[in-house]
Amino acid sequence: MLKAVILIGGPQKGTRFRPLSFEVPKPLFPVAGVPMIQHHIEACAQVPEMQEILLIGFYQPDEPLTRFLEAAQQEFNLPIRHQPHPFLLLGTTANRTQSLNYGCIVENPQTHEVLHYVEKPSTFVSDIINCGIYLFSPEALKPLRDVFQRNQQDGQLEDSSGLWPGAGTIRLEQDVFSALAGQGQIYVHLTDGIWSQIKSAGSALYASRLYLSQYQLTHPERLAKHAPGGPRIRGNVYIHPTAKVAPSAVEHTCVLHSIVGWGSTVGRWARVEGTPNDPNPNDPRAHMDSESLFKDGKLLPAITILGCRVRIPAEVLILNSIVLPHKELSRSFTNQIIL
Repeated sequence: MLKAVILIGGPQKGTRFRPLSFEVPKPLFPVAGVPMIQHHIEACAQVPEMQEILLIGFYQPDEPLTRFLEAAQQEFNLPIRHQPHPFLLLGTTANRTQSLNYGCIVENPQTHEVLHYVEKPSTFVSDIINCGIYLFSPEALKPLRDVFQRNQQDGQLEDSSGLWPGAGTIRLEQDVFSALAGQGQIYVHLTDGIWSQIKSAGSALYASRLYLSQYQLTHPERLAKHAPGGPRIRGNVYIHPTAKVAPSAVEHTCVLHSIVGWGSTVGRWARVEGTPNDPNPNDPRAHMDSESLFKDGKLLPAITILGCRVRIPAEVLILNSIVLPHKELSRSFTNQIIL
């Protein structure tokens, strides 16, 4: 039976995605108009003989996630289950600096065997990075069992009370991949397709742009089309079914390289703008940097993010800033986090 497992983390992880994840679970945040997890489910559902999809993470079965899973099961006619508890690797390439932010793979170029694996090394190891997508055979369960049993034994030695926090934890990359590399058990498949890691809130904008360009081939029906008497459409645009754009709309307000949260308002003649941080568009293997938001104690220029229900008054500038939810601003801000 062929099954797919999708790791979705939990609300206490992925803090760099805030404030966008305050109001909606990160897996349900829309990328190119649909929940990001739906892109994964759609891809898995196209695999022949796929029998079941498992979502593994630490989200409680809250109402939005439950509703989404129920609708997805109906749409794709597949059992899709969320497990609240948590070997072929998919890889791509990055430049030398970016690779330090990922799991790095040293491969045998002839056989594609993984010879060495290091998670976020301190020095350059390889420009082949882990995409976080794996294909396991049933034999892969034995190393997982061995690591689990070893951690249990180590936990008993460390803490006689049995409450040692690492006893029931398996770090797949550090505990399994690093240990099995070079033993003929792990291989890597290099993809030259689009791949984007959505760690920070700003990276969701870049991922949406990638997916919107893909929609030309995969889902052209999702792209807005110019119609006589309707608004002018430039480029790859997704308009939510609940959104209404007046044919006579005039651009009194400018929003560039920004994410505007649900229920937010931007006044007339205001300007909400960020600094685009897309990688080199001429390099098909370029990826987003996963660097800190700060350098030398200052917020680095990046896209502007407005949390939900933020009110921006007329005739102000919000540049390279992050605004937390439920804020009503009264003046302009540049390169700041408004708490």
